[in-house]
Amino acid sequence: MPPTVEVRPRDTRGYPVPAITPWEGEEPQFALTDHGRSAECARGRLCSVCNTLMPQGPVWRVVGAAEAAAIGEALAAGRPYRNLAPTLEGPGHRACMLYASMVCPYLARPNARRGMSAAQPDELTAHVVRGAVRGGLGAVVGFGDYEFAIAEAQVLFRFVDLVEFLPHDTADAHLEELRAELARPERDRGQPR
Repeated sequence: MPPTVEVRPRDTRGYPVPAITPWEGEEPQFALTDHGRSAECARGRLCSVCNTLMPQGPVWRVVGAAEAAAIGEALAAGRPYRNLAPTLEGPGHRACMLYASMVCPYLARPNARRGMSAAQPDELTAHVVRGAVRGGLGAVVGFGDYEFAIAEAQVLFRFVDLVEFLPHDTADAHLEELRAELARPERDRGQPR
C-alpha cells in the first residue's frame, strides 16, 4: 500500500477511502464520486486516491475494457492513441493507481460486477448499471497530462499524450510493478519505466 494511501481515513472494515469518495454519515460511498472533492483535486493537481500533490509530469488512471482495448489496438497498429472523449475519473499517482487497480473489486477482475447504478444516467454514465460486468482487459495507463472542466454537477477530465500502458486481465498482475514503484526513491516515482 502506498504510504500516502495508508494514512487515508478508513471505513469500518479498515479499508482506506479514496480522496474523491463521498461519505454518508460514517459510511463511505465507494461507488460514487464527490463533486466538490473531485473539483478540489483537479484544481490543486491532487491525486484522486491519496489527496496529495502530483508533481508536474505524467499522471495515471485505471481504464476499463473498452478503453484498454482501444489503446492496445492503436499501439499494436503503431498509431498514436488519442481519445478526446471526457471521463469522470480523475488522475492519480502511478503507485496509487496501481494499488487502486488491485483493491477495487470492479477494477481488479473481469467478472466483477457493478454494485450500484448511476443516480442520473447521461452519456458519460449510461454504462454504470448495477450488475454490469467490467469485461475483459483493464489497464493502468499513464498520460503526459490532463485537462479538466468543472460543470455544475460533475468534473470532466481529458487525458493527453499516452506515456505508459499496463494492461491486465486480473490486476494482481501489477503487484510486482507496484512493489518496484514503491521501492524507487521518491524523486523518481511517477516516471514511466
